[in-house]
Amino acid sequence: MTLRNSLFLVFLLIIVTSCDKKRLFDEYKKVGKVWHKDSIVTFSVEQKDTVAKHNLYINIRNNKNYEFNNLFLIVEMEQPNKKTIVDTLEYLMAEPDGTLMGKGLTDTKENKLYYKENFVFPKSGNYQIYIQQALRKSGKIEGIEALEGVTDVGLRIEKAE
Repeated sequence: MTLRNSLFLVFLLIIVTSCDKKRLFDEYKKVGKVWHKDSIVTFSVEQKDTVAKHNLYINIRNNKNYEFNNLFLIVEMEQPNKKTIVDTLEYLMAEPDGTLMGKGLTDTKENKLYYKENFVFPKSGNYQIYIQQALRKSGKIEGIEALEGVTDVGLRIEKAE
């Protein structure tokens, strides 16, 4: 097999495996070196389908500087009619021994976390999704001011099967 044929097969393999038929929206935003508790990550999603079911995910990229077992988030979904749904969510981010969960071969892990399952958008139009970290140390009332180890926050919307 020639080098040209080998490169063509590698290119074809990348194209075939990168096709993602369920994905309707997939975007990441960097949070910087630390994710401040007052920093809100915002996504704007135009949605026209008010019949089909969708799975919504929050994607988190974190690294070895993330020192907690869980992650608390406050997520607000503002609908086109300005009605807002607020959810407080908790996700497990590490094994009991401290090993970070998620996919990735390096120190950075990617976590695809359910936000809403089989969700039907009630109105057609522009949805605003706001994501804020709300982590607290055990036994403490005040939140962690600057959360280290989270590098990117994403939102993904897929067609439900």
